Amino acid sequence: MTQSPRPDGGRAALAGFVTNRLGRNTPRPTPIKAPETSGDPSVQNFETLPGYRELRLQRSAADLIGLGNPFFRVHDAKAGATTRIDGRSFTNFSSYDYLGLNGHPAINAAAREALDAYGTSASASRVVAGERPGHLSLERALAAHYATDACVVMVSGHATNVTTIGALLEPGDVIFHDALIHNSIVTGAQLSGAQRRSFAHNDLDALETLLQATRHEHRRALIVIEGLYSMDGDAPDLAGFVALKQRYNAWLMVDDAHGLGVLGRNGAGLFEHAGVDPKQVDIWMGTFSKTLSACGGYICGPAALVEYLKCTAGGFVYSVGMSPPLAAAAEAALAVMHAEPDRVERLRQNGSLFLACAKKHGLDTGTSLGLAVIPVIVGDSLKSVTLSDRLFKRGINVQPIIHPAVPERASRLRFFMTSEHTPDQIRDTVTAVAEELAAIEKGGSLIEQLLAKRG
Repeated sequence: MTQSPRPDGGRAALAGFVTNRLGRNTPRPTPIKAPETSGDPSVQNFETLPGYRELRLQRSAADLIGLGNPFFRVHDAKAGATTRIDGRSFTNFSSYDYLGLNGHPAINAAAREALDAYGTSASASRVVAGERPGHLSLERALAAHYATDACVVMVSGHATNVTTIGALLEPGDVIFHDALIHNSIVTGAQLSGAQRRSFAHNDLDALETLLQATRHEHRRALIVIEGLYSMDGDAPDLAGFVALKQRYNAWLMVDDAHGLGVLGRNGAGLFEHAGVDPKQVDIWMGTFSKTLSACGGYICGPAALVEYLKCTAGGFVYSVGMSPPLAAAAEAALAVMHAEPDRVERLRQNGSLFLACAKKHGLDTGTSLGLAVIPVIVGDSLKSVTLSDRLFKRGINVQPIIHPAVPERASRLRFFMTSEHTPDQIRDTVTAVAEELAAIEKGGSLIEQLLAKRG
């Protein structure tokens, strides 16, 4: 007589599959007794790390020419078009609150209701602690937005990319990504063990050249692009990328973190901007920290993809579930975005005004479309930090983006626009940028100033 399977056999099989997929069952090496002393003890000092040395040198150089640290300032108000630092009010261009939804009454009320019902934490992984209604409701709303079968939400946008790519690809596969893709994509690609090949920014011909030359060498292939690029404020030709993924039998993943709420007449994202059926994209990724005024990330796509990630992606399986109040806030923000498209139009008008004023003053805004992200490219890290510092003294908060986040010659100030900025704030800010940049350039090389102060 054949013995019936154990009731927990399916669970054991799933556990074995997950741990094997994540490399947890590899044999442990035989312990080797370490010698009594090994290596140079001084290198164990954290201050000897090359990156730390560079940070200290940069800080010393800034101190010599009287620059304040533009990073990690403490804000006494919610993130938005204005802020308050050390009791002083500033026009703020350093927050992602693109549609002015942070602190919206309906969103706050949704978060409070979830807080009262479920507390501040999901308390464990959703695999362990179970679901909360808000998780499932948010996932359904996002899946409907992108016209996909399903969605999974996670606690970190960065980790969403890392864990998704790490779970889907492996040695023998290949990942093609834009040269300006976000760090989380690169990190996920490295984790996966797949081959990684970058192509020139938004260059379809460059990608096709790579596909023609190397696609046949690999089993699975993934193409990754962004909806709105967070450093340059431009967008890709989605239809062109869809055509290439179909021609070369690859998955297409779009990181729409900065596109949702910004691109398209209603802010639906890259697919609306490009006039492409969202079903033509295999994987939609996004975050809650921009337009949706919460925290975390999501993947929308076919049911099989989402089911697979819920069982194998380390960033989901081994991470706490999204905070119930944040899930409720994100869903409410998505609903407000859908109900109030005038916010998207105001954002578009503000971005267009900023771009027009910048061009009038001869400022270099690169390839920005003039939407939510507009850089003013200065081309020198010290000059960028100095310009940011001078603007701060004039009541304008905007962060410098310097090497290694961008190439040295592409150092810049990055302006995040919101629907709540006023035309006067925009005009006054661009005028101040032009005035201070001209004064810096008139004063000569910052390196010369630094050497003069030291001498």
